[in-house]
Amino acid sequence: MTEAADATVRLIKKYPNRRLYDTQTSTYITLADVKQLVLENESFKVVDAKSAEDLTRSILLQIILEEESGGVPMFSSTMLAQVIRFYGHAMQGMMGSYLEKNIQVFMEVQDRMSEQSKGLYGGANQFSPEAWTQLMTAQTPALQNMMNSYVEQSKNLFSAFPFAPTGANEKSKS
Repeated sequence: MTEAADATVRLIKKYPNRRLYDTQTSTYITLADVKQLVLENESFKVVDAKSAEDLTRSILLQIILEEESGGVPMFSSTMLAQVIRFYGHAMQGMMGSYLEKNIQVFMEVQDRMSEQSKGLYGGANQFSPEAWTQLMTAQTPALQNMMNSYVEQSKNLFSAFPFAPTGANEKSKS
C-alpha cells in the first residue's frame, strides 16, 4: 500500500490486554464498534500493537463468530463443514475467490434493487428493514428459482471439465 492509501485507512491497534485502540479517534473501541465501521464501509486495518502483525481478518472472523452465535445464523453446519474441507485442498484458492465474487454479485443485485425501489417511491429514501423483509419474503420463491438456475449453470460449467466423475474412480479400483 502507498502512503496516500495508508492515510485513508483507519488504523486500529490491538493490545495484549485484548483492547482495541482507534488511532483516529484516540479512544478504545469494542468489536461492536469495529462491526459498525464495516457496516459504514469504512476502510480500516487492525494491527498488533507490539509486532504490527495484521490482525484484520482475525477480528472480522471474531465478529462473524459473535453474529453466528447470537440470533439467526447465516451459515448452516453443513456449509461450514464443506468450507473447512477446502482448507489444504488444491481448490482452496479458487473457492475463496469464487465465494468473494458471488457475494460481490449478490451485493450488486441488492444495490440495483435498492436503486429501483427509489424510483418506485419517487426518490424517497431506501426501504426500511421491515419493508425489505416483506419484499424478500414475497420474492422468496422467485429468488430461490433464480439461485437454483444459477447453481445448475455453475454445475454444468464445471461438468465440462475433463475430470472423471467421483464415482468412476471408485469403480475402476474394484
